Amino acid sequence: MHIAILSRNRNLYSTRRLVEAAESRGHSIRVIDTLRCYMSIAAHHPSIHLKGQELEHFDAVIPRIGASVTFYGCAVLRQFEMMGTYVVNDSVGITRSRDKLRSLQLLSRKGLGLPITGFAHSPDDIPDLITMVKGAPLVIKLLEGTQGIGVVLAETNQAAESVIQAFMGMKANIMVQEYIKEARGADIRCFVIGDKVVASMKRQAADGEFRSNLHRGGTASLIRITPEERSTAIRAAKAMGLRVAGVDLLRANHGPVIMEVNSSPGLQGIETATGKDIAGLIIEHLEKHASTPRKVPPKPKG
Repeated sequence: MHIAILSRNRNLYSTRRLVEAAESRGHSIRVIDTLRCYMSIAAHHPSIHLKGQELEHFDAVIPRIGASVTFYGCAVLRQFEMMGTYVVNDSVGITRSRDKLRSLQLLSRKGLGLPITGFAHSPDDIPDLITMVKGAPLVIKLLEGTQGIGVVLAETNQAAESVIQAFMGMKANIMVQEYIKEARGADIRCFVIGDKVVASMKRQAADGEFRSNLHRGGTASLIRITPEERSTAIRAAKAMGLRVAGVDLLRANHGPVIMEVNSSPGLQGIETATGKDIAGLIIEHLEKHASTPRKVPPKPKG
């Protein structure tokens, strides 16, 4: 197959691993800078161009679209979809997952476990918003934040009111969530490909930190998940419409709750913690779903 990876940096670990995995299986692969693409949107011949040339045909596209370029990246991905190219994750699924509030509403509609989440516009509603999520300690999140940036743990109701008022004063969109104390600063990243959890790891926050993101000094280790956690992760990815996803769970007393569904999960942490060839499994998924079946030649007459 001829495969494209939409990535702004070919030297990133995840991009490099996907290239290696594809080439080791005999596929040709090209890394394309998402923001350098531009499009001709036409009824009869939609096309994508790069540096003055129309891009060649690809059998499949693997989007590695960063949160900061979601809008333009999804526009490029939609163009590939219009041209009939198989995409690992489509533009609708990525857009859903990047909107934290919308994604929680979709997961809620499917009856999946979530931390109690509040969302409001008026400062007058802050006291009730805090009560809604069982009071402090509670977590305040910027809707546009990534990798733990813009996530605050408020230890008291007074601190929570002050932080929420400050964010609202800056016209920032935030949501407030109950703090799952029993998780003890750890979450579980389940890596979903198709309809299977192919790997999972526990991420533990650093001392004095409640955010378990590896970018914030958290550590990763292999973990065995329960059947309920496995089912929750698969259903969450399906609810977002994602074929490849990183589903982050917390172990609450009443069962697994979903923190986030990531449409462009990094490979370094999960491959290092589990020793699994996740990049290879993504390419295998492409081989099963993107390759065009060969035409069987007609039998000779007589």
